[in-house]
Formats: sequence, C-alpha cells, structure tokens
Amino acid sequence: MIDRAGVAWPGAPMALASAALFGASTPLAKLLLAGGIDPGLLAGLLYLGSGLGLAAVHFARRLLGMPAAEASLRRGDFGWLALVLLAGGVAGPLLLMLGLARTPASSAALLLNVEGLATMAIAWLVFRENVDRRLLVGAFAILMGAVVLSWGGRPAGVGLGALAIIGACAAWGLDNNLTRKLSSADPVQIAAIKGVAAGAVNLGLALAHGARLPPAAELAGAGVVGFFGYGVSLVLFVLALRHLGAARTGAYFSTAPFLGAALSLALFRDPISLQLVVAAVLMAVGVWLHLSERHDHAHVHAALDHDHRHTHDDHHQHAHRPSDPAGEPHTHRHHHAPMRHKHPHYPDLHHGHGH
Repeated sequence: MIDRAGVAWPGAPMALASAALFGASTPLAKLLLAGGIDPGLLAGLLYLGSGLGLAAVHFARRLLGMPAAEASLRRGDFGWLALVLLAGGVAGPLLLMLGLARTPASSAALLLNVEGLATMAIAWLVFRENVDRRLLVGAFAILMGAVVLSWGGRPAGVGLGALAIIGACAAWGLDNNLTRKLSSADPVQIAAIKGVAAGAVNLGLALAHGARLPPAAELAGAGVVGFFGYGVSLVLFVLALRHLGAARTGAYFSTAPFLGAALSLALFRDPISLQLVVAAVLMAVGVWLHLSERHDHAHVHAALDHDHRHTHDDHHQHAHRPSDPAGEPHTHRHHHAPMRHKHPHYPDLHHGHGH
C-alpha cells in the first residue's frame, strides 16, 4: 500500500539539503574572493569543480562495476538537455555578468531572488503543475524572507542591468523546469554535464575579460566548494524534482540565502540581525505550509512506458523479463497500465495529471 503519512518524504528533505549546500557555498566563496580570485572566474571554477567531480564519481562507479541503480540519459533526452544547457549554462551566466556590470550590489541581491519566483511561475503557468492557495501563501512567505534577508537599503540602478539580471533568473527558472523533464535519469550524470558546460562558459567569459587563474591552493578550494555546493546540491535538487515537481522544489530551494546567512554567523562572527530573525520566521512559516500540504483526490494514471529507479510499490506492479535486474530499488524500462485510485500525492514522475 502507498504510505499515506509524510507525502513530502523524501523530496522535501532533499530540496532543503540542496538549499543548505548551495547556501553554504556563498560564505565559503566569500572566503575565496577575499584571496583575490576574480568573481567571474570563481563562478567558472565552482561549476567546473562540480562537473568534473561528479564526472569522476560517474566513471568511478562504472570502473568499480557498481550496479546501475539509476537510468542513463537516453537519445530522446538530449534535446531537453541541450535546452537546459542553453538556458542555465549559457544564457543565465551571460545575462548575469551583463547585469552585474551595470547594477549596484543592493539591487542585484534583491533581483537574484526572482529565480525562485520564475521557477514557480513557469511550473504553474506553463507546465501546469497543480497549485492551491496554501502553496501560494507558503511560496510568498519564503520569497519574502529571501527579500528581507537581501535588502540593503533602497535599491538603485533599475534599468538595462536590472532587466539583464531578471532575464538571467528567468533563464535559470526555465532551466529548473526543463531539468524536471530529465529527472527520471541519473542525477549524477545530469549534474556532471551541466557543471562542465556551465563551468566552461563562465570560465571562458572570465578569461576573455582578462582574469587570471589563482594559485593551486585556491583552485583546489574552489573545486571542493563547487563539488559540494554546486554539484552534490544539484544532484539533490534533481532528485527533489523527481518527487516534488519544479514549483515545490523551487520554493524549498529559496531558503538557501537564509541557510547561507546562518553559516556566516559562525564563519565571520556576524551579529544576529533583525533581518535574519524576520527572514527566519517568514521562511519557517512558508516551509511549514508546504510540509503540511495534503493533496488527496481520485486521479487517473494513463498508460506509460519509461525507465527510472523504482521499487515495487502500488505504482509499479509490472512483470519482469529474465534480463531485468534483481533486487530493489532497481532500474529498467517498464510499463504502467492505466489505473484510477486515490491517495496523497505531489506532481512527481507519476502524477502529472490535470485537475
């Protein structure tokens, strides 16, 4: 039977862990910037650290003969992957660099919160993920917490630079939604490709603008921060997309600025400010509204053939061929017969139905 308790498991913990790792990368990157690394160059190194590190993990698993518990990318996935790389690895970083060059830091910090809003808006309006008033209020509370945290006074310089940053956030919001189309495949493989592509773009842009590579110690530090803060974080983000859909995952991920600010208290001995307290309250309310969601109604599963990591729960009662792997969880192409039933659910891989 389907577990009716804790429908947010395991997607919500994965999304929050992804946000925690990414949020932690911000104060750690600040330490690296204090050593004199060019900001654009550092962005490239962080992405490359994630991509190359995860590529090493991917090939190490194959060399060690570890069983493939995740489905590999298929030929039909590469069109989606190309759009993901174009939006998130090329357009996003390029627009951000153009915007940062023309926008004060006070405005940029606020405008970067648009990514979470863009992710949710595209999921709800374009890809038709289900949303109700409770989720809207929760998402609004989380985003307002991020705005409060990044508010540095009256923003200035709204113009072409601000529009470029908003465009970058829209590109990353589209990237997040398109990545959901790939979320049934191996998240390590997806994140490795995205990291290498985005790293190459950012590094190339920085070197073209005259940046120079730092000493080996700083290179290694950037690689480690990138592997965990960007790479492992992205793997968890893809897994969360698989279970929650893009809108809810984007909302949880919007807690990253607060989690990064909390770490800054320990690293830089920053004082606990009113902004941090207000942001914590707003985000806690938003996360609680999402975690306590209960979406339960009779729904129809259309016939479907796909390949992903699964166990034999109520949604996976299918026959096996002799060549299919034994043990659970496992991955192989399988058929879902049409079915109608009722249980709590999120817009995961098997619940993309209309309402």
